[in-house]
Amino acid sequence: MSRSVKSFSYHLLVGGLALLMIYPILWLIASSLKPNSEIFTTAYSLIPSRIAWENYVSGWKGFAGNSFGIFFKNSFIIVIISTIGAVASSALVAYAFARIPFIGKGLWFAMMMMTMMLPHDVTIIPQYVMFTKLGWLSTFKPVIVPQFFAVPFFIFLMMQFIRTIPMELDEAAKMDGCSKYGIFFKVIVPLITPALITSTIFSFYWRWEDFINPLLYLNKPELYPVSLALKLFLDGESLNNWGGMFAMATASLVPIFIVFFIFQRYIVEGISTSGLKG
Repeated sequence: MSRSVKSFSYHLLVGGLALLMIYPILWLIASSLKPNSEIFTTAYSLIPSRIAWENYVSGWKGFAGNSFGIFFKNSFIIVIISTIGAVASSALVAYAFARIPFIGKGLWFAMMMMTMMLPHDVTIIPQYVMFTKLGWLSTFKPVIVPQFFAVPFFIFLMMQFIRTIPMELDEAAKMDGCSKYGIFFKVIVPLITPALITSTIFSFYWRWEDFINPLLYLNKPELYPVSLALKLFLDGESLNNWGGMFAMATASLVPIFIVFFIFQRYIVEGISTSGLKG
């Protein structure tokens, strides 16, 4: 078999698998443009009989006087503040584990790594009881504040970067009068930028798609993020607005696509374990 035939077969196979993976997204977009009566009767077709832009109009109106603009605003508030807290706190903890000696360091690191294997379902009830006693229900606090106590995966990712940075840079900065915080902000942070951006991207995705935490703690519709507001379209007592739901689900993908296409090159750089180049 010639090289050109092998190359064609390879690209054909990869293209087919790529199409298979993105088909659900294509179906979602196509369904958001179909009249409500055709969404499931022509489920196998991606071409609508007519473009039903009214799905986006009816979907954006929202519920009980709360438009989807409010739900998007809530999502951005939760995502932005949570991401800042998660990345900043994780960077500080990673720096401490990688550079600062302290008693019980190995034990605390092992405990931190063990939490990565702890299912989220195990912590739901204790956290709910704690936040109830604190009076945080029906506020953004239960979905935002925990992110300010670092994320184990981000800690581990940043530690790999920091460990590749030569200690000589720390010593040189110390000789110039930098404290531990000065070394962190002036030496470490600029060199782990890819890891910081990668953590930011992951945090943005995870918080944007989070459903269970808002479902537990946000009991008022005016506090719902987009992920939780979409379920309001499925009202068992009346006709479900499938077109509006698919339209708003499609709109909810726009921020994710924007973030991915802007920062996609940092994902590969961030997952690699090189803090320095050249």
